[in-house]
Amino acid sequence: MRLCSITALTVLLGGIVHAHGETIVGKIVAVSDGDTITLLAERREIKIRVAGIDAPEKKQSFGQRAKAALSDCAYGKAASVDWKKIDRYGRTIGKVLVEGTDCGLRQIELGMAWHYKAYQKEQSTDDRIAYAKAEIEAKEARRGLWVEDSPVAPWDFRQAGR
Repeated sequence: MRLCSITALTVLLGGIVHAHGETIVGKIVAVSDGDTITLLAERREIKIRVAGIDAPEKKQSFGQRAKAALSDCAYGKAASVDWKKIDRYGRTIGKVLVEGTDCGLRQIELGMAWHYKAYQKEQSTDDRIAYAKAEIEAKEARRGLWVEDSPVAPWDFRQAGR
């Protein structure tokens, strides 16, 4: 069953997935917001939703700063993306690694994103623990969005806009 899924995803992504079907390597050519990038791999652009985090929306407080922080981590750099699924918008969801740095974890550490607990079961145990700990530490240190008394989580912001 897993082989069929990997084969289907390889076809869907145009053959850019490596043999084990879970890592894409390329260059970050765009940053849409604090949790979405575009990876250029073998002359194809792939929209990547950074796994494990949810950053403020562009129109939210800290939205533009979250985008800038992700740009600092990733834009114009070589990256590998460890992924397992594609979301309903066609974005590949994956852990983004640039020069040994987990950009999603870095966003949380800087207070530029929440640990997206609704999807934490999709993370490895080590990542789940590291992301949760980073969020607690950023909140206690009042870094980034945690400087606000009651920051609005992006999922609540999106829900209010509907």
